[in-house]
Amino acid sequence: MAWALIVFLILLGGLIAPFGDLLGTKIGKARFSILKLRPKKTATIVTIITGGFISALSIGLLILVSEEFRQRLFVDIPFLQKTLDESKKALLPLEEERKSLEDKINSKEKELNKLKSDVKEFRRGNVVFKRGQTLFIAEVTTNPNIKLDLAKIYNSADRYVQRIVIPNKKEIKNILMWRPTDILEIERVTAKEGNWIILIKSATNVLKGDKFVFVFPELLENKIIVKRGEVISSEILEKNHLNYKNINSKIKTLLRKTRDEIKLRGSIVNEINTRGDFIKKITNSLKINSNIKYRLEVVSLKDSKKADPIIVELNISKL
Repeated sequence: MAWALIVFLILLGGLIAPFGDLLGTKIGKARFSILKLRPKKTATIVTIITGGFISALSIGLLILVSEEFRQRLFVDIPFLQKTLDESKKALLPLEEERKSLEDKINSKEKELNKLKSDVKEFRRGNVVFKRGQTLFIAEVTTNPNIKLDLAKIYNSADRYVQRIVIPNKKEIKNILMWRPTDILEIERVTAKEGNWIILIKSATNVLKGDKFVFVFPELLENKIIVKRGEVISSEILEKNHLNYKNINSKIKTLLRKTRDEIKLRGSIVNEINTRGDFIKKITNSLKINSNIKYRLEVVSLKDSKKADPIIVELNISKL
């Protein structure tokens, strides 16, 4: 059927083509004009129309007699186009995921390069301060002479860092290198009413003997984080825990929990100071009655701000 149709279309085209050419010639000789065009151009247009007619007639016959052609033209092509559009939409999330993965890879490469740089710095000299390490801590309270107080803090930090980085240098000089915008930001914030902590941190690894140390500040509001008499953490002592080994383990766990808690509240102090002979107090309490449960509590002895030392005592009570 398909071969017969192809042969028929070839014959049909062969028959109509001479007719179109003959028609164009006749029109040219008759000097017939359409839309005031020259006869030659009119003949050309008639020939083009005849060719278009042949194509249209061929497609029409294919649609009329070929089920497969109709299927491909009216069903398969729209379906393929729709499938292509849906595939493009489905690829969008994959493109975004690919971009995200590329960003992560670039980030990891930067971290790796930074690590390589740090290793090189460690190998080539004696590192006295690491990148991000706090070099100096100071407390400042808002007052009319705040700029003068800040200048004193900067000078103290300079002298302290110089003694560590260039210990043999007698002459006092400015070793810390600040960004001017950081200084202005400190002045802007500390001008507000309040009590503040200035952490001066190293922007790079610092080697012994370096002439300059690049720094950046971190500014914290020095709020009270622990109040006097507050129970910061507690633990229960069961009957089977009432021996020296278990009690000592419980106390260490309790102090570790206390340290974690004050860190969460914003304390910049690393150590907890204990007052009183709490081991003796606990031992005496257990001697009186060892058949009941006890509660161990870490209690603050004073109001403490973020930069203040945390002073506590351990209390024991019956349950």
